[in-house]
Amino acid sequence: MHRALISLCSVSLLLSLTSCHKQSASKSGDAAPVDYMAIQKKAELFVPAVGKTGGEIILSTFSDPKSFNPITATETSTSEFTQYMYEGLVRINGVSRLPEPSLARSWDISADGLTWTFHLRPGILWSDSVPITAADVEFTFNQLIYNNDINPCSSRDIFLINNKPLNVAALDSATVQFKLPVPFAPFLRSLSQEILPHHIWAPIVKKKTFAQALGIRTNPDSMVVSGPFCLQSYISSQKVVFKRNPHYWQKDSTGNQLPYLDRVIYSIVQDQNAELLAFKRGDIDFLAAKGEDFPGLKKDEANGSFTVFRLGPNTGANFLFFNQNTGRDSATGKPFVDSVKLSWFRNVTFRKAMAYALDKESMIRIVMNGLGYPQWSPMTPAEGYFYNPSVTTYLYNIKEAKRLLAEAGFFDKNNDSILEDKEGHPLEFSFCTNSGNNVRLKIAEIIRKDLESIGCKIHFQQLEFNSIIAKISNKPYEWDAVLLGLTGGSEPHFGRNVWHSSGNLHMWFPSQSKPSSTWETSIDSIFDAGVVELDVVKRKALYDQWQSSAADNVPLIYTVLAEQIYCINNRIKNINPSPNGGILHNIERLYVETGAHAR
Repeated sequence: MHRALISLCSVSLLLSLTSCHKQSASKSGDAAPVDYMAIQKKAELFVPAVGKTGGEIILSTFSDPKSFNPITATETSTSEFTQYMYEGLVRINGVSRLPEPSLARSWDISADGLTWTFHLRPGILWSDSVPITAADVEFTFNQLIYNNDINPCSSRDIFLINNKPLNVAALDSATVQFKLPVPFAPFLRSLSQEILPHHIWAPIVKKKTFAQALGIRTNPDSMVVSGPFCLQSYISSQKVVFKRNPHYWQKDSTGNQLPYLDRVIYSIVQDQNAELLAFKRGDIDFLAAKGEDFPGLKKDEANGSFTVFRLGPNTGANFLFFNQNTGRDSATGKPFVDSVKLSWFRNVTFRKAMAYALDKESMIRIVMNGLGYPQWSPMTPAEGYFYNPSVTTYLYNIKEAKRLLAEAGFFDKNNDSILEDKEGHPLEFSFCTNSGNNVRLKIAEIIRKDLESIGCKIHFQQLEFNSIIAKISNKPYEWDAVLLGLTGGSEPHFGRNVWHSSGNLHMWFPSQSKPSSTWETSIDSIFDAGVVELDVVKRKALYDQWQSSAADNVPLIYTVLAEQIYCINNRIKNINPSPNGGILHNIERLYVETGAHAR
């Protein structure tokens, strides 16, 4: 079943990539067509070389880590770092995107699909040399994920099936059993969930302080991990350093301990321009490049110090959204959102007008040098089988945007170029995005001008990424409109914490006690049904409905997808570029070329 599904995903993915690329590549004379199907096929056949231990890779990021806690993480400023530190019972292969054994070496499934028994690898150790056991798995689920005192916890959204938890029990030190209340279609894939050590964190859980644990001030020596790298040090606004985990379970084909690299270093840079300069100077080894920088980088590639890879549309998304929170402060009774603005933001006609006002072709041409793709709904062509291309689209149309605003009661009553609503309130609101991401900032500037051209008065500001996350996730929810992004993936259910009305990343109105609209009720039903439906065709039909509803009701107004453009220093070996996994998916097998020294 999984093999047939993945084969279908790969065909769908690569045909979509080819189609999308033909549309956008013609806009850039510097970008020759790329055969993504051939790149993916080569990646599937790749056999890693036996490498040498030692050396380091230097990466970059725009934001300090918010924490090192994978359980409470809702943002990439945590998961970007914890991905090296913790592993699950299974892992997702960076090329095929199939689940494969990780901390578990094998598993058995009952005939009814409701009981899964996992057998841990013999001899696997935490980084402090304590054995990893089934008790750690039981602890992670029963005392962390299902602990209502620990918030936020996005994993809880995923592992509650029809609002019921899984029954997780250690049968012995090497065997853990999961009993499901009902069939759970993405169960195996979901067990890439990070497992944490019972012997370290159980006392902290008893004190009810785990939600604050693994913070940026936590001693790195206390962060016991199972992944290829341990945290060595963190210096605010400068760098995050990981060191090789000497007890990591993976070995290469000749029995050598992985990872090969001694260190992974993140340099914290101000923005994408600083990142580009650092890469060109050789201060960092890897660059996720902007489309506008592609021609110059491709020219410099001839010098032989680095290689440029184009791998098709990204899976991540950038979108505009408005605050639709109808709640009130429990102490003062004050509404979180001004009632006038709330009436605008909750009006689907208003949101559709905003969608028609966004000039996505200009975003692709100006910001991405033609190397981009318009997006209309939650999933992208790069995410494969469940992607629905047949959704409502909002091609740039100023006349239609103005018509819809007039239908919603907005007119320029005093000829000052700013629209007013039926009660005479000017159409005025704040709009922010995060600093550091120059592509997103340029998209935000185009959005600002587009919305001003239809009669909106915009107060734009840049905020630090973690500050925006705090605003949209916590009371008193003081914000109007935000441009942000989400990472993507091939399994729709893993977006439940965004799309189910109870989800803590339901950004336009998080953690609802009950759905605040009929369309949210419908999407809740789709996610509740999709997770227990084992027939892949029927699941596809359900998630097609979700994407159509998301496009019709536009709680998130999607913008454009960037081309995946990656550059990496040629001193780094065992690179296996994949449209599915990018460049760094096999970091435990990357090594520094013989003769190249750590810097």
